[in-house]
Amino acid sequence: MNNEARINTTIQSGIATIEFFHPASNSLPGHLLRQLAEAITAASNDARTRVVVLRSGGQGAFCAGANFAELRALRTEAEGLQFFSGFALVINAMRQSNKLIIARIQGKCVGGGVGLAAAADYALATDTAAVKLSELAVGIGPFVVGPAVERKVGLSAFSQLAIDATSFQTAQWAHQKGLFTQLHDSTDALDAAVHTLAERLSLSSPNAMTALKRVFWAGTEHWDTLLPERAAISGRLILSEAAQQALAEMAQR
Repeated sequence: MNNEARINTTIQSGIATIEFFHPASNSLPGHLLRQLAEAITAASNDARTRVVVLRSGGQGAFCAGANFAELRALRTEAEGLQFFSGFALVINAMRQSNKLIIARIQGKCVGGGVGLAAAADYALATDTAAVKLSELAVGIGPFVVGPAVERKVGLSAFSQLAIDATSFQTAQWAHQKGLFTQLHDSTDALDAAVHTLAERLSLSSPNAMTALKRVFWAGTEHWDTLLPERAAISGRLILSEAAQQALAEMAQR
């Protein structure tokens, strides 16, 4: 298997499959986040595409969130804003897409990975796909992904994830809260379900699906400014003494 970080898009029979991969548990450095946002926008604007499937490579974590090596390298608020704006770009690209987006989640979701699952229109997962918002444990908070997560699971469940930043919640918990729409007992079963749903949607009316997407996302138009504002908060806090100490301790584990 190619072990280099990458974004790949394939389009077949109206289904655009976007796969991201990073050897560090599918964590997302800034350049990969921007490439992912661009890939989502490109697939959404491609006339051949009727539905988008978002997935990650490998058999491990779906997404470990922010890339810690890059987080430790941040030195200025401008650098912090630039980095966390990557997550804002991806979530807004998913929100603004005129195509329904299915997330295929084969493993754990941490931080920004939970945001990706929440920003999908329909998320299917394995029954081992636990979730965690770890940001508070590193001295920041889930500010950028928070609106997407809260929209999907509600304020109470979002608060639980945000405050209990060191604990994983089970896939069953995520399913009960509405983050995951379906759970499957193996990746084979997951892939079959994703394919069946994507194939069915690829035969549906594009105009009807676009109109439905707009209904789903009504009231989020201000996210174009809200998410960058939230990125600035994270970009400032990551430079704090508490955050730098937490990152240093994690690097030694």
